[in-house]
Order: sequence, then structure tokens, then C-alpha cells
Amino acid sequence: MSLNSKITPDLSLNTMELPENLEPDNPLWQFALTFWQHLPAQKACLALQNKGWSVTRILCAGWLALNGRAYTGIEDTTVTEWRDRVTGSLRAIRTSVPKAQPSYTALRTSIANLELEAERIELALAWQHLTVHHSEQITMDEHNNLIRLNLAAAAPASGITADTRQLLSTLGDYLIALNQGYTQP
Repeated sequence: MSLNSKITPDLSLNTMELPENLEPDNPLWQFALTFWQHLPAQKACLALQNKGWSVTRILCAGWLALNGRAYTGIEDTTVTEWRDRVTGSLRAIRTSVPKAQPSYTALRTSIANLELEAERIELALAWQHLTVHHSEQITMDEHNNLIRLNLAAAAPASGITADTRQLLSTLGDYLIALNQGYTQP
């Protein structure tokens, strides 16, 4: 092969089947923006993410619980594929760029913005799945229990450990407090 020849990658194997009618600015995204403003919840989510948890699954579990619906932990394959191929790849790239070196700050910031947009699309994909597959409504008396059960259902295959149990407790306590004044957007 000469150095002047162009390599054209075969993208047909890499193209994802994505819906055309995606709603990025949906109630789940609005909930995520509100939820993320609570620093202890944000830190708990990031700590869980570093232990292999999906923040999208945590947000879905919390949003469903606040709306009186159970989270089964089963998600559409498109959501998982998007997380693995797009959001996860951007996160891996961002975390591989040196943090302490100022000359890379603009690059890290740009990649972080792309990662946030990928997470928004991931939540929109999840939202689309959640609006099609309705779970049973529960009574208000069961909300606190539902919050904890939904968070447990968001666990990765590795399950809940002693480390993650405290983080889940922090999230559960915040969701219970949030539930007191929560109205569905």
C-alpha cells in the first residue's frame, strides 16, 4: 500500500439503527438536570459510575420511582449499545486526556461537552423505551420502598457491594426527600 492511498473504512458494520423521532428535551432529561444539581447525589452517581454502574440506569430508576412506577432493570438494546459505543467511548477518551496539564484543558472540555450530549441522547433513548413499556403504578405509601427497590434494580451484573450500598443509601435518601415536593414535569 502506498502512503498516498486513502483508506476508506467500511462503516456499514458500525452504523447504529436509531429512531428519527427522538425527544432529547423530555421529562427524564429535566429530572436529570434537577437531580444533578444536588452535589451529594452527583458525587454518589459518579462514584457508582466508577464502580461500573450506569448513571442513566440510576436516573431512570429514580425518575420511575418518583412517578410511582417500578424499574425492572431491563432496558432497550439501543440504549445499551449507545452507552457502550458512544457515551462510554467519549468518556474513555476524556479520561485518557491529561487533567493536570493546562494545554489540554480545551480538549478535555470539548470532549466533556460531547459526552454530555451523548448522555442526553442516551436518556432520550431510555425515555422513548420507558414511555412505550409502562410498569405498574404503586400507591403513595409504597414510594420509599419503591425508590430503594428501583435503585437496586439499576445495579450492574456485579451486584451491590458494601461500598455501593452506602452510595445507594445517599441516593435513596435524596430521592425520598425530593419525592416530598416532586411533581412530574
